[in-house]
Amino acid sequence: MRSEAVAGGVYGLGASLFWGLVPAYWKLLGAVGADVIIAHRIAWSFGFVAILLTLGRRWGEVLAALRRRRTLGLLACTTALISGNWLLFIWAVNVGRVTEASLGYYISPLVAVLLARLFLGERLRPLQKAAVVLAAVGVAWLAIGLGTLPWVSLTLATSFGIYGLLRKKASVESLAGLTVETALATPFAIAWLLFLASKPAFGGSTIEALLLVGAGPITAVPLLWFATAARRLRYSTLGILQYVAPTCQLALAVLAYGEPFTERHAATFLLIWTAVVLYAADALRGRRDPVPAPAVARS
Repeated sequence: MRSEAVAGGVYGLGASLFWGLVPAYWKLLGAVGADVIIAHRIAWSFGFVAILLTLGRRWGEVLAALRRRRTLGLLACTTALISGNWLLFIWAVNVGRVTEASLGYYISPLVAVLLARLFLGERLRPLQKAAVVLAAVGVAWLAIGLGTLPWVSLTLATSFGIYGLLRKKASVESLAGLTVETALATPFAIAWLLFLASKPAFGGSTIEALLLVGAGPITAVPLLWFATAARRLRYSTLGILQYVAPTCQLALAVLAYGEPFTERHAATFLLIWTAVVLYAADALRGRRDPVPAPAVARS
């Protein structure tokens, strides 16, 4: 059981670091519309995971998932959620709103903790509650400083939080689940590229075309890691771990792209990472003196 948790932590951290640095990749495609990027991202992701399934001779898992009505329904919902999340994030990066996008992923773990409490019965200990409150205060302080409702941030946070919850509930392995998701979305992606036949569907250069093809593995790898981590960790723990990604995104926004970093941003950063340290310390103490999770009441 402990080895499962360690593996989950490694996968979760890897996914978070990957997502934290991926805006640099989408910035290279800034001249290509977000709609074209997302269409390629979906289609090439399906091609990439299909190759993995074929090499591993695991198509039976996909067929089994398709035959289960509940699983297929959950994956249809997660397909819509993650596709919308991708589109909004790429748009935000390419119009210079990386800071606002990073705020969304700061909020996302809070949404994960709330969903875990409401739907999975995961109870937080006092120190963990203090960590969540500190993080919430930091996010609220930054949001107030923006002066307007951060709709990009809130939409990214909510869509990804619900996505993670539904993927945890779907009784399917990560690779098979991602294959079904991308397979469901690929016909729409191809139809959109055909609809845009009058425009350069592969960008305006060979480099852009190669980058669009590379969107497949760039997308699939961290999602597979995240889904694997979600099945091995408490969802609330996974949520706190996800603060790594927006921290990297915020660093890129400020250091590489020249977006503003005010005293309010600095205060938010301090509060959130204090929360991460508190939560991690409590998790380590809990491992030495584990407290069983309460049973979930079912009707």
